[in-house]
Amino acid sequence: MDTAPAGKISRGPLPERVIRPEIRALSAYHVPDSRGLIKLDAMENPYGLPPALREEIAGLVAQAPINLYPDPAAPALKARLREAMDIPDAMDLMLGNGSDELIQVLALAVARPGTVLLGVEPSFVMYRMIATVTGMDYVGVPLRPDFTLDAEAMLEAIGRHRPALIFLAYPNNPTGNLFDAHDISRIIQAAPGLVVVDEAYHAFAGASFLPQLQRFPNLLVMRTVSKLGLAGLRLGLLAGAGEWLEQLEKVRLPYNVNVLTQLVAEKVLQHGDVLQRQAEAIKSQRAELKRRLEAISGVEAFPSDANFILFRLRHADEVFAGLRERGVLVKNLSHAHAALKDCLRVTVGTAEQNVKFISALEQSIIA
Repeated sequence: MDTAPAGKISRGPLPERVIRPEIRALSAYHVPDSRGLIKLDAMENPYGLPPALREEIAGLVAQAPINLYPDPAAPALKARLREAMDIPDAMDLMLGNGSDELIQVLALAVARPGTVLLGVEPSFVMYRMIATVTGMDYVGVPLRPDFTLDAEAMLEAIGRHRPALIFLAYPNNPTGNLFDAHDISRIIQAAPGLVVVDEAYHAFAGASFLPQLQRFPNLLVMRTVSKLGLAGLRLGLLAGAGEWLEQLEKVRLPYNVNVLTQLVAEKVLQHGDVLQRQAEAIKSQRAELKRRLEAISGVEAFPSDANFILFRLRHADEVFAGLRERGVLVKNLSHAHAALKDCLRVTVGTAEQNVKFISALEQSIIA
């Protein structure tokens, strides 16, 4: 029975009485408005697809059976991904709505009271956020001051916390560097649970743990097509032993990869030469952009094996604002982690975009 006074509307239960306190304490993942700006904040491929390929995609989309649910197994797309990414034959594949969903599936599958998800700091923010959302305890092991992996600290943390799940980005985001492969192998061997090597930026790195899947039974390798130029499709993949993926499939929501994503991704991956040329162009521009950054007094540009460069300079907040005023959006990481104080991160764009960024940066520093 409604006991609210006449003329007043009962509010019902308040969020603070229903929503978990750790969720209320979180901030939602923020995506800034980039309209009218050169967008160099989200590690996207700056190149579009060739006109002929776009026409092929348009024909596919026109005939797509969007009135029907997608095939949940996506066999044609999985076969194409196996070929394009050289997935070992003995390993299974699971697909996700971007790699974020795969991170969530993994966390949900192992989460129980007191279970630990272990990572390094600073690294991809979604590892910590998803651990919190799924009720896991998150432990972040600091990187060394030069952002290299502190293997001994990781091994000590593994012995102390016995994590069910470890994430290592390879290359790391937002620092851009590849961790020592031998150190990662030591961590995998010491881990009591799953270790996921996140290779979102593999196309620009030339190093991978896919060949190690048969060597380490507790290793999974995660990839995405987002950085290849297909960010709008939202497609991630997880490769590993069938005994693991069989269990993880029980957590994956049905029909999570839609009809259009399956069709378009399969078509574009048939043209691997296009994506490879774009990746090579980005790597070439990365070298030139780093050279230009290092030529600016007061700027420290960190080594990168990804499609972005982390750099440090004085008055990062003011420079970030100055860049935006001059039409360029980068990522301000100065307040994201103590180790990233005064750091900004710029995505490698086209040659023209990079020139405009450098010009805007120089003007913002002077101002």
